[in-house]
Amino acid sequence: MDVLSDVLRAVRMTGGFFFHNESYAPWVCGEPMATQICRRVMPDADFIIPFHVVLEGQCWVDVEGETPTAMQLVAGDIVVFPKGDPHFMTSDLGMRKFINPADFDPPPGRKQSLRFMQNGEPGGPVACRFICGFIGCDNRPFNPLLGALPRMFRTTTSETNREWLASLAWAGVAESERDGIGGQTMLARLAELMFVEVIRQRVAETHEDARNWLAGLRDPHVGAALEIVHSRPSEAWTLESLAREIGLSRSVFAARFSELVGMPAMQYLARWRMTLAAHLMEDTGISVAQAGTEVAMNLKRRSSEPSRSSSVRPPAPGARRRSGRAFRPRASSAERSSLRGHSVGAPALSRQCRRR
Repeated sequence: MDVLSDVLRAVRMTGGFFFHNESYAPWVCGEPMATQICRRVMPDADFIIPFHVVLEGQCWVDVEGETPTAMQLVAGDIVVFPKGDPHFMTSDLGMRKFINPADFDPPPGRKQSLRFMQNGEPGGPVACRFICGFIGCDNRPFNPLLGALPRMFRTTTSETNREWLASLAWAGVAESERDGIGGQTMLARLAELMFVEVIRQRVAETHEDARNWLAGLRDPHVGAALEIVHSRPSEAWTLESLAREIGLSRSVFAARFSELVGMPAMQYLARWRMTLAAHLMEDTGISVAQAGTEVAMNLKRRSSEPSRSSSVRPPAPGARRRSGRAFRPRASSAERSSLRGHSVGAPALSRQCRRR
């Protein structure tokens, strides 16, 4: 099981949007908090992640806040803002300007806006040319990837991926300008390809002493546990059984997982199960108990080693109550125990399961 790919599927990249930015010194531009422009730029997205790809020249980038975070960008750099923080791109350190969220509204008759932006006064050579973009994704109920990323990070493209990443960015600009049928699907795929490559490079650059979900992926024992949880979440796991699967003692595994991932293993499992069930309920409108059953059945079909110990068992074929309503199976005591108190909404989920 590729854990990163599984998480990216679950958080559902829901779209992308790109525009070209050409700047002449001195210049400054910026973006407000992503929540202020999400509905303006990508109305169907739950959350947007801003990013910039520097194609030519150099500039400074700084996240708005009390702690100085300025860094210099050069051609080939990609900067990402996973929390959607307000930020400025400038020719010189400390430059600021008022950013009006209404500037991101699409013009009448168009779904998209901001095909091209120009900063500063033309007349000299272009000081910096970059492509701005937004990636739409789900941020609830649980997104371990976004939680592991800082407010801002930079990655430098390599000789092997620089050309095709720039080509993807330009293709995104062209597709945003075209604003035609099928455009949203094209933009989503372009943005997803770019984002996955950037995250893969971020994982490769993660320091050995880092303490977050990405570091957990690289750890041989915690990474193995994450693979098990993502490939077989429907099984009635305990801390002891997970530790036994990866060849560690219960205490060593518990400490190592919490240290790297930032939460206990059983809490992570419960939150991941709830994420899968929540998406299923949102997509189909089924009940909590039915979602639990469906998640268990789907994941068993995907598993290379089907489990016999699913914590929520599917109904017998044709099972019906006399009232005519579909049979809704109960969550087991093991499932309720693994969920109770470990994440926001878990107690409520347990109560609903008990009432069924």
